Amino acid sequence: MPQAQRWPDTLWIIRHGESAGNVARDEAHRSNAARIALEGRDVDVPLSALGQEQSLSLGRWFATMPEEARPEVVLCSPYRRARQTAALIHEAGGLPVGPDDFVIDERLREKEFGVLDGLTTHGIRQEMPDQAEFRRILGKFYHRPPGGESWCDVILRLRSALDTVSLHHAGRRVAIVGHQVVVLCLRYLLENMTEERILAIDREGDVPNCGITEYRFDPSSGPNGALKLRRYNFVAPLEREGTPVTAEPDAKAVAP
Repeated sequence: MPQAQRWPDTLWIIRHGESAGNVARDEAHRSNAARIALEGRDVDVPLSALGQEQSLSLGRWFATMPEEARPEVVLCSPYRRARQTAALIHEAGGLPVGPDDFVIDERLREKEFGVLDGLTTHGIRQEMPDQAEFRRILGKFYHRPPGGESWCDVILRLRSALDTVSLHHAGRRVAIVGHQVVVLCLRYLLENMTEERILAIDREGDVPNCGITEYRFDPSSGPNGALKLRRYNFVAPLEREGTPVTAEPDAKAVAP
C-alpha cells in the first residue's frame, strides 16, 4: 500500500528582490574596490527601490491566480530583504496569508561568509590570499571560510528545513522566500543532484531577483510520488510588467 503524500502539492522557491547590497556590490566591482560599502549586519540590508517593484510585480502575478491556487503557507528567511519581498507580494494581492502568519525560519538564511564578509573577489585575493587559495583547491562546494559556511553546511540545515516542510505542510501549496544559494541548494536536495551537476547549473547564471523555481507533486514518480521541477529562473511576471530583471549575487556572495 502506498504511503501518505509527504510533499507539498506545489512548492515555489523565490529569491528576494534586488537589495541595497546588490547595488553596493555592483558599484564595488565597477570601481575595483576591495570592500563593499555597506554598514551594519547583512541580515538588516533592505530591498532597493527596484527590488520593491520586482516584489510587487511578482505579487500581482500571483494575484491573477484563483485564491485556491496561490501559496497558502509562506516560509521566509529572517533577513530583512526576504521578509520585505514576502510582505510586498502579499501587499500586491499575491498571498492570502499575511506577514503575521509567515513562518520565519533561520535555516533559510543567507550563506554565512565569516571573515570574507563584505570583501569582493579582488579584496579576497588582496587581503586574504590564503583563503583564495584554499577555495581554489577545495572548490566553492566544500570551502568553509573561518567563521562562515560551505555549501555543504547550508545543505545540512536545509535538509532539516525540508523535513519540517514534509512533516507539517504535505499536500499544501508552499512558498519559500530566501536567497540565491538557498535556491540552488534546495534544487540539489529535491532533485538528488551531485556536486558537479549543481555547480554546472550555478555556472550557467545567477538566480534572478524575484525569480521563481516551481515544483509540482507527481504521484506517479516512484512508489510514493515526488516533487518534479516545472520551471526554474522564471521571470515572466516581471517581464510582463516591464520591471527590470536583475541577477546579481548578494553582497556577501563574494567570489564567483
